[in-house]
Amino acid sequence: MQDKNFDKLASKFAKNIYGTPKGEIRAAVIWRDLTQAIPQLQQGKLRILDAGGGFGFFSQKLAKLGHKVTLCDISAQMLEQAKLQIDEYETANQTKLDIELVHAPIQALTSEQYGQYDLVLCHAVAEWLSNAQQTLRELTKLVKPDGLFSLMFYNKEAMRFHSLVSGNFDYVAADFKVKKKVGLTPTHPLQIEDVTHWLDNWQMQLVSQSGVRVIHDYLKSSQPLNFDFNQLLAMELQYSQHPAYIGLGRYVHFICRGRD
Repeated sequence: MQDKNFDKLASKFAKNIYGTPKGEIRAAVIWRDLTQAIPQLQQGKLRILDAGGGFGFFSQKLAKLGHKVTLCDISAQMLEQAKLQIDEYETANQTKLDIELVHAPIQALTSEQYGQYDLVLCHAVAEWLSNAQQTLRELTKLVKPDGLFSLMFYNKEAMRFHSLVSGNFDYVAADFKVKKKVGLTPTHPLQIEDVTHWLDNWQMQLVSQSGVRVIHDYLKSSQPLNFDFNQLLAMELQYSQHPAYIGLGRYVHFICRGRD
């Protein structure tokens, strides 16, 4: 079984992931988590790896703060989008971003070739991998002993609960197996307990955890007349780290620290 390559879905992916309200929530929660866990994001220069980062939404954001970033993705089309956006920014601002584009599967990344990083990002990648446990284990080896690993993965139990409250009982009973998968529906959603166990075995210390979209995906189709997205965003940020709601997040975001 091969890992997912988004070459054929690059434009759709970029639009659907960050060009929507749910993408804005995702970006806000992750950025809040990163800035809380890594105060030096706003000062100094970090060495950062964005593993499977697509067109580099966070890679570009971090590079604009002056950090040295390596953006790796298996999709040439995604990296082409990244290059176009980077070139456009550099031309408009007459400044050079310290960002390297690497066209390769993340399994090809080794500390022998690339060294270790202050921060490694792996967002919305694990759920597309045929062997997430092995791949993530190798990625943690690229984290410096006191560095951080930012991992966001698709939450299987939230996927199940959303299907249950939507009345899709046959889908749940079939363990989410259908004849034809929607292009952007993850093929290997993960259990929070499994990922937590893996990280503990790899001697990674959990620094923070958040649910990403703990409210948005469960909203009723009919909203009050005074419904305000900014209020929704504020509530998502407020409840994303509440112990009762983390497990409802469509994605879960862990930040872990490497141990000596």
